[in-house]
Amino acid sequence: MKHFLRVVTQFFVFLYCKCLWRGLKFVARKFTGRCELQRICYNKKPGARRTHKIESSLRYSKNELLQSALSVHPDKVEKTIDDIMALKKINLDTNPQLSISLQASLLQIVGYRSLVAEVEKLRREPYDCENPEHEDMLMKLWKELRPDSPLAGRISKQWCEIGFQGSDPKTDFRGMGLLGLHNLLYFAEHDKATALQMLHDSLQPKQKSTHRKPSEINKPEWEQKNIDKAIGYSFAIVGINITDLAYSLLVSGALKTHLYNVAPEMPSLQHVQQTFCYLMQEFHRFWIEEDPSDIMEFNRVRSKFHRRILRQLKNPDMALCPHFSASNLHLVNL
Repeated sequence: MKHFLRVVTQFFVFLYCKCLWRGLKFVARKFTGRCELQRICYNKKPGARRTHKIESSLRYSKNELLQSALSVHPDKVEKTIDDIMALKKINLDTNPQLSISLQASLLQIVGYRSLVAEVEKLRREPYDCENPEHEDMLMKLWKELRPDSPLAGRISKQWCEIGFQGSDPKTDFRGMGLLGLHNLLYFAEHDKATALQMLHDSLQPKQKSTHRKPSEINKPEWEQKNIDKAIGYSFAIVGINITDLAYSLLVSGALKTHLYNVAPEMPSLQHVQQTFCYLMQEFHRFWIEEDPSDIMEFNRVRSKFHRRILRQLKNPDMALCPHFSASNLHLVNL
């Protein structure tokens, strides 16, 4: 029965896309005198609401030029927009803002694809202890998180103090490659106060709190470190895990909502790193609220946190902005 209902549903979706939807587009164009791309740009505010609609319109178009626009090189976006305007016979003199709006949205779309490739390249690059740049980044991470504690040696149990599992951190980067190290270092450098506070909290033994719930603590108090020290997790390992979570949001397309809302044009690696900062901050709060009995509950808490973020990203106006002054995200629609 379930299979039958699924087949029927797919049939009606197909019928809508192939017949009814195209018919409605034709009627709307005749009635308004504007093509679908014009109606989207004029009726939807900048950001995810507009760019999602434009992306969908281009993807399901019958025209090869419109379909191929989703995969053009960023350098050819301007020419592609000119070709679309000519195809749709849109007068630039009477629609001066349209090409600008279309170009901004198309840059977001093709930029997202380029960003996925850039992040994937970092994820696939393994940590190499023979590479001076890799080693330098790792040493910087230690100095940012342990400024008053000199490292005794490259191979040392001291690495456990910042949440690595053993005496050589390179083994912990296997899953996320250099992406994990890039994110941890960005967090430590750009939101140092929060990173140090989270590290401090993570080293505290798990204990039952007799004070207020974390949900009752407002942001200023949290930043002033007035929360219970009852965390008990490995900071660096959690950072690599949250890197994996951010990566999955990116490659699945779930992060489009956020990036289309914060990147006026092409999203960059910095946007992903700032998203990582937000996820670290929010996971820290969420871990306290969940009050797990021990670290063995990490996967359960992480899965629940992941589901919450996915629900937030269903809101077309959502932006996952980190709470620190160094953040230079510019919301395009909020």
